[in-house]
Amino acid sequence: MTDDMNDVVTREEEDRYAELQRIALDFARSGNTEELQKMLNAGLPVNLMDEKGNSLLMLAAYNGNLDTTQMLIDLGADVNRVNDRGQSPLAGVAFKGYVAISERLLRAGADIHADNGGGMKPVHFAMLFGRDEVRSLLEEYEAKDKNRPVGRTRLLPAIARLIGWVRKAFRLNRK
Repeated sequence: MTDDMNDVVTREEEDRYAELQRIALDFARSGNTEELQKMLNAGLPVNLMDEKGNSLLMLAAYNGNLDTTQMLIDLGADVNRVNDRGQSPLAGVAFKGYVAISERLLRAGADIHADNGGGMKPVHFAMLFGRDEVRSLLEEYEAKDKNRPVGRTRLLPAIARLIGWVRKAFRLNRK
């Protein structure tokens, strides 16, 4: 038997691997940290993605699974890997309003300046959807960033800021 014969993968093996990938993606979504970690320790790639380009980290973070998110970060998941729509995990959690997960991603090196489409940075998603705690956290990190890019403001980020201000004004007037 040659080495080439040992490298042949059967259709059954391919199907089983695809099934294991789906299970891992579901574990990330549901926050089943322990089982997902076993799969990763057995050799499943930490940056595994679904058919839409969502990584395990994106799925865990977006679904609010702090422990799973931290485990993936600890195992070296790419905190700046974007999905097929150009969205980063940090933008996803800014949209959802998850402060603790935002903080973990930032400490792990998430890019606060990443363009997530149309010039929208994670802070703009927080503004647009009224996630004030996340917005404050992101603005704090931006203020400390010595490498902050300087450039013109694009229309969508400006609109996000305007909507954020309007939301805040209406909340203040209701009190």
